[in-house]
Amino acid sequence: MSLKLSGIAKAYGAHEAKVIALDRIDLAVEQGEFLCIWGASGSGKSTLLNILGLLDVADSGEYLLSGTDVAKLSERQRTKLRSEKIGFIFQGFNLIPVLSAVENVMFPLQVQGRSDKHARARALEFLDMVGLSAERDRRPDKMSGGQRQRVAIARALVTEPEMVLADEPTASLDSATSANILDLMRRLNRERKTTFIFSTHDSDLLSYASRNVSIRDGRIVDWQQHAPPQRAVVSTISALEPVA
Repeated sequence: MSLKLSGIAKAYGAHEAKVIALDRIDLAVEQGEFLCIWGASGSGKSTLLNILGLLDVADSGEYLLSGTDVAKLSERQRTKLRSEKIGFIFQGFNLIPVLSAVENVMFPLQVQGRSDKHARARALEFLDMVGLSAERDRRPDKMSGGQRQRVAIARALVTEPEMVLADEPTASLDSATSANILDLMRRLNRERKTTFIFSTHDSDLLSYASRNVSIRDGRIVDWQQHAPPQRAVVSTISALEPVA
């Protein structure tokens, strides 16, 4: 899934309370990129991801998603596109506390109308992919931060989206777990050719991306393209255990 933003602007509030979140953003992302949006808290990263993921609407500008002008889509079409083509990994994981790991991963498929049998089989497959088969019946409060994040990744990928958006996916994790999570995302990006866009305020994570976009006060102020270093990326997800 590719995308192109032209002159995207977004503001909240009015008059003296008006806050400009995005100020004429231009950005193009190709299919299969692993892009990092980097900036301090309040720079506009989350607003930009929300617009990319069709969770929010720009006040002005053009957003082409695989050539489709999203402004011309109905709310129903936007919801369908978001459900089928885009996966989300949220900063706070956003797992449903009363559901087990497998039930959390099943949920997006059930929303799509898939049968419980199909949803469970697919959820188990993706939990195995992220090395959490043994934890499938645990609820989020019985899991570590790294485990909860991998459940969130499995949930984001279970519908096999063309694009995955991750808002500060390592913000609440220690440095070792953060590295494991980013390595996992990179491996899935290479193997599945899924477009990954993640935001961070941590400059130590910039080297994981194939391209970095720096945002400040709602504007893109710099970008850098490079090949990620050849890290010792795990060949099997189970090698991630144990995760703190």
